[in-house]
This record gives sequence, structure tokens and C-alpha cells, in this order.
Amino acid sequence: MKNWQELMQQAQVVQQKLKSVQDEVARLEVQGESGGGLVRVSMTGRHDVRRVHIEPSLLREDSAVVGDMVAAAFNDAVRKLEALQSERLADVTGSLGLPSGFPTGF
Repeated sequence: MKNWQELMQQAQVVQQKLKSVQDEVARLEVQGESGGGLVRVSMTGRHDVRRVHIEPSLLREDSAVVGDMVAAAFNDAVRKLEALQSERLADVTGSLGLPSGFPTGF
């Protein structure tokens, strides 16, 4: 029975650490960009967009080009956020001796 209690305590520790990482990531802000910085998007860890900057000279371009660049900047921000989440999660799972790819609910 003692092993079961230890396992449950360890599970609670893992859950608390994962919650802490989720909270930390939610407070982060990343910046995605495209066109060498002509379009920049700032996004929080909750995927809330804070700012979108489009260089005024780009507005003379075809709207499809601008749209593609905005989409690329959003995608860049999302990928950066995913990388940060994975990095933070790897820190936690590694410190707990959990295998990489351990399901975490992120």
C-alpha cells in the first residue's frame, strides 16, 4: 500500500509542476515575423495576439501578398511558442525522470 501512496504523491508533484509550466508559458510573449521583419506579430502563450505590425511600405503591395505575409508571421509566432512549450516541458519531465514524449495535457 505504501508504494501506491508514494506513486500518488509523485503524480501530484508532476501535476503541480506541469501546472506551473503551463502558467509560465501562458505569461510568455513571442514575436513572429515574415518578410525580414516587414510583418511582426506578438502573441502570448495563450495564443492571444497582442500586436500586429505591418511596415507601411508593404501596404502598397497586392493584398494577397500582405495576407500571405501576415499568415506567415502568425505561423512563425505559433511555432516559436510551441518550441518554448516543448523546451519548458522537457525541463520538467527530465528533472522528474519521465521519458520524453510523456503525455502532459499541453
